[in-house]
Formats: sequence, C-alpha cells, structure tokens
Amino acid sequence: MIVRLTYFSVLPDRLEAMRKMYNEEAIPVVRSQKGNLDCKLLEPVNKDDDFISMTVWDNREDADAYQNAGVYKKLVEKARAHFNGDSVLKVYKTESIMEHA
Repeated sequence: MIVRLTYFSVLPDRLEAMRKMYNEEAIPVVRSQKGNLDCKLLEPVNKDDDFISMTVWDNREDADAYQNAGVYKKLVEKARAHFNGDSVLKVYKTESIMEHA
C-alpha cells in the first residue's frame, strides 16, 4: 500500500470553506480513482500544526497514475486559495493499514 500525505496550513478565515471543498469535491474525486482505498482530511489538534490530506492506495502504480493524470495537481490548485503558504507532499509505503477493532 501507498500512503500519500499532503501537509498544508489553512488561512484562519478560510477554514470552513476548506472543509467544504475537501469533503464535497476532493473526497469524491479521489475515491473514484482506481486503487484508492481512503481519503481523509486530518485537522490538527494544535492550531500551529499543519493540516494533512491523507490518501491511501492499493499499490504504487495506482498512486502514480493518480499523480501522473494531473488529478492531484488540479485538486491542490483548487484548494490553494485556502492555503497559508505552500503545500508539501510526502509518500510512504506500508504493508497494511490497521482497521478498527
């Protein structure tokens, strides 16, 4: 599995708009991509920390196809109006993602 984490800061006055855009636009688009297993917006408990967009993929090929097709770039561009600075993408691999007990 591949986990893609995009770190970003949100302008304080754009928080609700960011949540709405992510939940109504980004999540449905990402979840419709081949191999996507999950898509979540992680909100920081400490207001000084970054938000994280987390997507989980079945394999590297599907994660790369999502990136190479330009879908990720379009979603970041759509969200950029809500950002306070630039975003940073980090990609990780894992054997499995733990499910709820």
